[in-house]
Amino acid sequence: MTSHATGDKQGPPAEQPQPAVAPDPALNPLQRLIQQRLRERGWSYREVARRGGLPHSTVHTLAATRNLARPPRPATIDALAKGLDVPVSAVRAAAAASTGLHYYDEAPGEPENPGDPERDLLIASIDELTPEERRHVAALVESLRNRAEREPGDR
Repeated sequence: MTSHATGDKQGPPAEQPQPAVAPDPALNPLQRLIQQRLRERGWSYREVARRGGLPHSTVHTLAATRNLARPPRPATIDALAKGLDVPVSAVRAAAAASTGLHYYDEAPGEPENPGDPERDLLIASIDELTPEERRHVAALVESLRNRAEREPGDR
């Protein structure tokens, strides 16, 4: 029975977060970043837009457009990063890669790792760290690499 038939008044349906699904490899890097954050945080496009001070339509367009002709404007990238709660450099790198540009090269002979958000975030965030923080990260990475060499098969 509908609310019209019963006379009950109901407000508009609440926007529900999308259920967690495996990332679509056909998505461009910016779309993957947006979808990943929506899944991780249970946010909607409207919530990201509100948090970043962007129009809902801008977030929706960036999340839905597979072939970006050009990267979003710097102000849009900054606002989207704020809305997604990720470093600006991560959004900048994803937006550039979505238009065919890349800010870093893969190591020679190493295949690309599409859809590895932790790797992308680490690479994109390194420039935002202070020299002392980078030394700490480097020491941690070296420690993990040494442990992996001592414990082969655990990887």
